[in-house]
Amino acid sequence: MEFLETQDPERRKLIETSDRHKYELDKEIKSISDKTEKTLNNALIIGGVLAATYLVVSSFSSTKKKKKSKMKPADNTNEVEEDEEVSPTLFSQIGAKVADAATIVLLDLAKEALAEFLKNRKQKDGDS
Repeated sequence: MEFLETQDPERRKLIETSDRHKYELDKEIKSISDKTEKTLNNALIIGGVLAATYLVVSSFSSTKKKKKSKMKPADNTNEVEEDEEVSPTLFSQIGAKVADAATIVLLDLAKEALAEFLKNRKQKDGDS
């Protein structure tokens, strides 16, 4: 069968053109999938950093700032004492400082990852 295909020059030309187009399409699909994979990896890294930052900040800042209101035992009316602010303890102050420092570090990492992603994207757009 190959012998018949190679004897007809126009048919051979069409087969070569078809093979060339198939190769180009495969190359383009691979390029698109590589770009998508890198974009998703960067998005996952940035999202993970932001989620970790949120968890760290929320875990350290979950201390209660006010006491619960209590009913006055001598009064039978439904008046509630005003909430009193509790002074923060040394441990909660240290935790707040550590949370602030961790937030700054994680946001800096996210900023660097985002800057690198945008730089790579700009370079690839310039190459195309």
